[in-house]
Formats: sequence, C-alpha cells, structure tokens
Amino acid sequence: MSNLPAVLGGTPIFERRVSIVRPVLPHFNDLEAELRGILSSGMVTKGRHLWEFEEAVGSHLGVRHAVAVSSCTVGLMLVYKALGLTGDVVVPSFTFMATVSALVWAGARPVFADVDPETTNLDPVAAEAAITEQTCAIVAVHNFGNPAAIDELDRLAKRRGIPLVFDAAHGFGARYQGVPVGKQGKAHVYSLSPTKLLIAGEGGIVATDDDALAGQIRIGREYGNSGSYDSAFAGLNGRLAEFNALLGLRSLDQLEAAAQRRNEVAALYQRELGEVPGIGFQAVRAGDRCSYKDFSVVVDEGVLGISRDTVADALAAENIDTRKYYDPPVHRQMPYKHFPSADSLAATEHLSRNSLSLPLWSDMDDTTALRICEAVSRIARAASEVQAAAAERSQPVAES
Repeated sequence: MSNLPAVLGGTPIFERRVSIVRPVLPHFNDLEAELRGILSSGMVTKGRHLWEFEEAVGSHLGVRHAVAVSSCTVGLMLVYKALGLTGDVVVPSFTFMATVSALVWAGARPVFADVDPETTNLDPVAAEAAITEQTCAIVAVHNFGNPAAIDELDRLAKRRGIPLVFDAAHGFGARYQGVPVGKQGKAHVYSLSPTKLLIAGEGGIVATDDDALAGQIRIGREYGNSGSYDSAFAGLNGRLAEFNALLGLRSLDQLEAAAQRRNEVAALYQRELGEVPGIGFQAVRAGDRCSYKDFSVVVDEGVLGISRDTVADALAAENIDTRKYYDPPVHRQMPYKHFPSADSLAATEHLSRNSLSLPLWSDMDDTTALRICEAVSRIARAASEVQAAAAERSQPVAES
C-alpha cells in the first residue's frame, strides 16, 4: 500500500465507502414468528411486546418505570412538560439540537453553560454559575455515551432545589460507577434510533423512579387522555408501535455485547492513534464506562499541522465517512441564537471546531479499525503536503 494519502493522488485505503455507523440488527428468522403474531392479532400498537419491552428495559436499568415513546425527542418534550419547566433551564450547547428544541417546545428558556473540555459533558462549575432565581432545572447529557458528572450535578440540583434531567440519547450501554446510567436524577431519556446501541428503528425510553412523573408520561403519550376521553392536559401521540418494541426487545439481548465490542474498538483506536501527535481523546472518568455511541477525536491543528476539516476531507478521499459533532453548537444555530449563554463557552467553541467522529459500530472488526488508523497516520505524516493541497483547492479560480 502506498504511503501517499489519497487526497494527494495515492490509492484510497478502502475501495468502498466505510460508513460512520452500521446498525446491528437481529436476523429475520429470529423475528418471523412474533411478526406473524403481531399481524394476525391486529394489535400493532399498545400490545404485549410494548409491555414486555418496558419491563425488560426497566429491569436492565434498575428503575421502577421505563416508559416507551415514539422518539427520544418526544420523551424529552413530555418530561419537560410534565415537570412544568417554564423558566430558565441550564443546558449545554455542545449537544444534539433536540436536547434544546424540546425545551423550547415545552415553553422553557435554555441558558447555555460550558462543558468540560476533557469529558465534553456539562461542567458542574459552569452549570452552577449559570443558575439564577429564574432557573427551574438542569439538563445534562451523556455525550457520545460518556457518563456525565452525575454526583456533582445531583448535589448541585438538590442544593438549589431544582430537578435534574439527563438527555441519555447515547446512554444505553453506558455505566456510571459500575451500574447502568438511568436511576439518577429525575429522569433519563434514551434514544432507540439506528445510530444507537439499542435499536428499535425509531423510539425512545423515559426511565424514572418517580411514580407521578411516569404516570404523566404515560398519559402524555396518549394525547393527554387518561382513558376518560377528557384530556388531563395537552399531550401528543408519543406511542411506540409493536414492531418497534419487538425490535427493541431483541436488540436489548445484544446490548452488553455491543457495548463491550465498542469499548474494545475504542481501546484499539486510542492505542494506535495515541501515537499520532495532535490527536486527543474524550476522557472517561475512573469507574465509568462509555457506550461509545460515537468515537470522537479532537484535532489540535497547531500540533498536527492540519485542521479538523482538512483531516475530514482527506479521510473522505480514503473512502472513510466522518462526522463533525456538534458544529455548529446549538447556541449558534438560527432558532437558538437569541437565548442567553452564561459567561464563556470557550470549551464548547473549541470542541465544535476540532471534534471529529470516526466510524464505529457494534460488530466492527479489528482490521477495519486498524486501516482507519493507518489512514489517519499517513495523512498526519504528510501533513504539510496535505495542508498545501487544501490551501490550493480553496483558492478562487481566476477568470479567463
């Protein structure tokens, strides 16, 4: 194999595109009998698979209630609404937009606080600095599946007398001090979309030990109708279909193997790319386990000699897909620019400019991961030439 990067004319390391994610799904034969049962019964929603899925997830997470909904976003909307969040809510900007869009839909006002540059999660010190008399809640995120500073944030929320909610979209497979994230705070809200470790096609889970909150979520996902056909409040259609519940139930069987394999691949990435100056990694705190929904590196342009964007372009030439999470961060997105930020968001801005997620999926083989590492390494070795070529491409074409 040539040492010349493909972006400089070398042969791409991969002949075919390597996607950023590849869902691991059960075989059709393992679902066929139950799918036939769903179709023959005519019960395509609110059936036994939903209840079995909720019970199994609740048992896995160690919570009293695991309420299945149609998406993580809907779950967040229902939780925010049920908690009556109409004031200021401290929230990170280095997150997926749904964390914040659901707040706005519920009538709350996001106040952006900075993240820890090492863990990429909400910084408890920054969160406390953002709290005022108008603050009604804190929303934290397990970013890329890395458990947040749960104890510190929980103590802060209790001291200030406000609820703590976790956007756990990336949370299945993550462990905090040896146990699955889920019991902590007022609620955890998970995603079941195809980019996650636990896949239901689409869907979400609201996990909580709060009986009253769980009851409100169950009513809320039914338009706010408790059964009397007289709405208790303005809800929405947030139900999870039987097919999705069945798919999620079978995916739950594979969750632990998926989390272990992703951690093995992440360790390989860290070992191999740790030899490349200018490539940094998300820090996972001692005693925790990241789900590695994404494996994200931080590119130090001053050390590596090329920017994150140039690395992404060069990897694309090697037929390697990447993602720039989260660029732009939420506080710079059009619908949210007018909301306040507490002091500096320096770490958020730095990460949004320099973070790059590499391909990772739950059955990735070592050979694929090693070849991706080799692609990064040979781009780094030719950094000056790659940078020069990028600068030349960016020059405007002179008119004849």
